[in-house]
Amino acid sequence: MRLDHVSYAVSPEEFVSTVGRLGAMLGAPFQDGGVHPRFGTRNFVLPLAGGTYLEVVAPLDHPATDRAPFGRAVKQRAELGGGWLGWVARVDDIAPVEERLGRPAVEGHRVRPDRLDLRWRQIGVLDLIDDPQLPYIIEWFDMDRHPSADARTEIRIRRLAIAGDPATVSTWLGEPENHPLDDVDVDWTAPDRDRDAGLQAVYFATDDGVVRVD
Repeated sequence: MRLDHVSYAVSPEEFVSTVGRLGAMLGAPFQDGGVHPRFGTRNFVLPLAGGTYLEVVAPLDHPATDRAPFGRAVKQRAELGGGWLGWVARVDDIAPVEERLGRPAVEGHRVRPDRLDLRWRQIGVLDLIDDPQLPYIIEWFDMDRHPSADARTEIRIRRLAIAGDPATVSTWLGEPENHPLDDVDVDWTAPDRDRDAGLQAVYFATDDGVVRVD
């Protein structure tokens, strides 16, 4: 199982400034990713080497934001001051995951400003809301349209820092506890009263060295 992307959620008021700040930290510009009409959100993305990307996402003033699990998750994180929403694992075929979890995936899509319609299936956003250490899982309909296909940089994600229980995440993913992802390392810490469970930091390999984004 591979890392697909990491999501950083912010309020609409901080959306543009956060995109600029993270782009300056990493030394690469973001692209306008467009709107998620079913989820009530919109994003900017930074395509990365290694088949991953960084997403900055904000809730919209739209009924779908409160109706869709992903919209609710983004809005909730934004209202708490913004920050890392979570990490997303990618599979080639989501059917075995559906069978293991006993429920179907849902379809998602967003239309880029160039009118390209990106489509995927995902499962686990409600679980992310209940337990932020857990990733949700995604299958893209067409990997040739994956956001990382537009990468113009060698920046890549090297490591995730997650506050959580590796055994719980291993059971959720159906992957080994000491190596849940094929391509990215994970550092685990225990949640406590000063640190909630979930994605705490992402380490990026850049032309200027490793950059940690909290």
